[in-house]
Amino acid sequence: MTTTTAPPVPYRRPGLRGLRLLSQGPLFTLSVAVLAALVLVALLAPVLSPYDPEALDLSASLTGTSGAHLLGTDQSGRDILSRLLHGARTGLLGPLLVVAVSTLLGTLLGVVAAWRGGWADSVLSRSMDMVFAIPGLLLAILLVSVVGSGMTAPVIAMAVAYTPYVGRLVRGIARQEKARPYIESYRVQGWSGWTVCVRHLLPNIAPTVFAQSAMNFGYALMDLAALSYLGFGAQPPTADWGAMINEGQSAVQQGAMLPALAPSVCIVLAVVAFGIVGEGLADRIARRER
Repeated sequence: MTTTTAPPVPYRRPGLRGLRLLSQGPLFTLSVAVLAALVLVALLAPVLSPYDPEALDLSASLTGTSGAHLLGTDQSGRDILSRLLHGARTGLLGPLLVVAVSTLLGTLLGVVAAWRGGWADSVLSRSMDMVFAIPGLLLAILLVSVVGSGMTAPVIAMAVAYTPYVGRLVRGIARQEKARPYIESYRVQGWSGWTVCVRHLLPNIAPTVFAQSAMNFGYALMDLAALSYLGFGAQPPTADWGAMINEGQSAVQQGAMLPALAPSVCIVLAVVAFGIVGEGLADRIARRER
């Protein structure tokens, strides 16, 4: 009589599926609504904008709020509302690329370091520590000085700078996951390390990485806006929130606050909303793991 051994049942971390996200409280719900509105605005900016965001009209310079211009105009007579709507595109696309690249690279490096251990762990960990020691803004400025101004160099630099943050997080939780009994059970049955990682380890650490990525999105948005404000990112006449603040500084001296204040409020709302959503997801995951 022969007996068969049932395959081990892997430990599953509580995933984002099934989370009652909107039960986190009114502040979390409001933050989700703000982010959803920002994404919708970015997608529909050409339809929602009442004017061409780059159209100049010097005769309408620094006009106040009116029926024709709900938020007024800037020094060049461009409609501020239209520039804000189109600025949501650059404001969200840049951080999205930064988070996507840094999350992929960081996850790959972190999993390899945790899974292989030994010299591979030491080399990758030391490499991430070296990159981690370089300020992201400084790296972006150095790259811009070589490549030239625009969004490409800042996005690449910030993606490199954010990779160690993700890599160190993934390495820590992957090492904990690797120590669980189900991993060794699959290895004993002859499963390859690649298969175990892809089918079980990565899905189990994905919720935590996703929560961290939401917070990183807000940080990346703020960093890229700061670079545009300093003149290293998006260049005029491109509608970008950071560049709009820079251009609106002279208007403040003339008593017009909206050209600089409106994009500042958009940046603050987006960064705070991403931070609240990321923290809410992380807290929810932590509570379900207890």
